[in-house]
This record gives sequence, structure tokens and C-alpha cells, in this order.
Amino acid sequence: MPVRQGTVQVNVADAKARFSELVRKAMSGVEIVIARDNRPVVRLVRVEPPPRRRRPGSARGRVWIAPDFDDTPRDFRKYT
Repeated sequence: MPVRQGTVQVNVADAKARFSELVRKAMSGVEIVIARDNRPVVRLVRVEPPPRRRRPGSARGRVWIAPDFDDTPRDFRKYT
């Protein structure tokens, strides 16, 4: 598996020795691939925060529905 651009590959021994540095890089958005025998085995990436919870009613007053929303369009009436 080739390493993508913007990705850093390190071997397990280096990862152990530089773990704090690799975590800082991952937190800044760099993908760290940890390899054993030059084969990628683990990815170290930033954890994205969970999406904000939706608050019901937060769009009140911003959305409206036209009064004729449910009316059949004139040019469509012959099909019904």
C-alpha cells in the first residue's frame, strides 16, 4: 500500500521513540502510518469531534411554505 502525499511513514521503533511528536503531527492533520518490516500496519490520525447535536426548532421563523404548496399545478390537472 503506497503512502499518500501528506502522510508520514515511520517504523514501530521510531514511533515508540517519537510518539509525542507523532501525536502532535497527527493533531495538526498529518496522517502518520506506522510500518513493520516496511509494510504499513497502523494509521495515526486526528479524531474529528462529533457533529453538533441538532436542536429542534432552531430554524423557526426562517422557513416558510407557500400558501399554494398543496395545490395541483394548473398544467398538471389534466393528468389527475
